[in-house]
Amino acid sequence: MKQSIMKQSITEDMHVHDQWYIDAREQTPNTILQFMDHLIYDYEHDYGTICHAITATAIAAACAVNKTEQGGITGFQAGAIMWEFIIHWMRYEDQPLALVKYEEMLYPQYRDRFRTVSADTWKWLQEKAQENLDNAAGSMVLSSAVVEHWKLIVEGIVPFGYTVQATSEEQ
Repeated sequence: MKQSIMKQSITEDMHVHDQWYIDAREQTPNTILQFMDHLIYDYEHDYGTICHAITATAIAAACAVNKTEQGGITGFQAGAIMWEFIIHWMRYEDQPLALVKYEEMLYPQYRDRFRTVSADTWKWLQEKAQENLDNAAGSMVLSSAVVEHWKLIVEGIVPFGYTVQATSEEQ
């Protein structure tokens, strides 16, 4: 661990971080620590640049491991890693998630992705709404609109114009 005597003060507007993402993909197990030291100790980060430094370091670590004899992952595996990172970094272990790729709106075969929610997700939403109602009983902090919205979900009213996707048994 080194500590630079002179740290360069940077902001996102300077776009110094753009190069970090390029350099991150070049890291190996032998270079990753030097790369991390550079991002940690050579800069005085602001609110945004520290986020880029952490992200670039995470990408660099993934690339370094992938360059080992056990690496060489597929695109499918990279997608699984992305989801594992999102779930565990953000601690979303207990809830359904979706990544929206709006480019798919250009193709009619993806219509249902923008109009439906899975039956499992709908069940989770209803259970979570009921849990929220149970935990919020008598709360003066919650908006009455939010409470009413939760009640409608519990009653089976699917919000925002969505429909519930038929399960495989129903199709």
